[in-house]
Amino acid sequence: MTILIEQPRLEEGKDQVENNELVLDGGLGVPKNVATGGFNAPDINAFGQSFRAYDAQSERQKSVEEFYRVNHINQTYDFVKKMREEYMKLDKMEMSIWECCELLNNVVDDSDPDLDEPQIEHLLQTAEAIRKDYPDEDWLHLTALIHDLGKVLLLPGFGELRQWAVVGDIFPLGCAFDESIVHYKHFKNNPDFYNPLYNTKNGVYTEGCGLENVMVSWGHDDYMYMVAKKNGTTLPPAGLFVIRFHSFYALHRAGAYRHLMNEEDVKNLKWLEIFSKYDLYSKSKVRVDVEKVKPYYMSLIEKYFPAKLKW
Repeated sequence: MTILIEQPRLEEGKDQVENNELVLDGGLGVPKNVATGGFNAPDINAFGQSFRAYDAQSERQKSVEEFYRVNHINQTYDFVKKMREEYMKLDKMEMSIWECCELLNNVVDDSDPDLDEPQIEHLLQTAEAIRKDYPDEDWLHLTALIHDLGKVLLLPGFGELRQWAVVGDIFPLGCAFDESIVHYKHFKNNPDFYNPLYNTKNGVYTEGCGLENVMVSWGHDDYMYMVAKKNGTTLPPAGLFVIRFHSFYALHRAGAYRHLMNEEDVKNLKWLEIFSKYDLYSKSKVRVDVEKVKPYYMSLIEKYFPAKLKW
């Protein structure tokens, strides 16, 4: 039997104007959803199960839970601080965005219960789905293409980190773990769970401090965010927000940790919620013609990034 973990949706309405167009940071507007002809989310994933059904009984699900058990034990405040200091040096490699995309052909995400295809397939599936429904938001197309590039951390040359230190849902460190986080039970073996400095609602933070100032579990999200920002990308703030927090399901699916957000976070969250629909539900066995779409994405890379980046 497949059991889908139900997660409450955030309330809508307060930040939405009458014509359903969301006005966001930097003057960016979110086009309203197209009633017909837009992206239709499938009911099942590539394995014939509900999406993010972490309790479904299968060999794939067992390996996913084992991943989260190890992840939740080892992702601590001190560990993340150490990893950020190390990788902020950006001294691992120098290459272009597209070269990095090609590196991902050898990466499969063990934390993902919905897909076991190489990551380049997922990147293009997501980007092309968004491009179809939001043709004027080229920054979002590129954000979709690059959002998982930080998974190169799994490869030699980038430290060849273990999966639990690269992929999976992310969550804040330095404050209490929220029960909406998938496989929450395993946090009871994390030393931060019992540390009085870290196990209260605010922990080391203050309410409304802004997510930019919050330490989140280390992985590909935070790494790619640092790479993009420190290499001088001209992507809008919403794009960087999506890159850093696209795996933060406790926030954008369950509504947890909103007390740490500031006004800019509230605006950017709307874009993340839009992106999440495509990031999750565009995973399929449908192949994308890489050579056909490559020229378009190369033009976006040239627009928003330098030719070579430090990683």
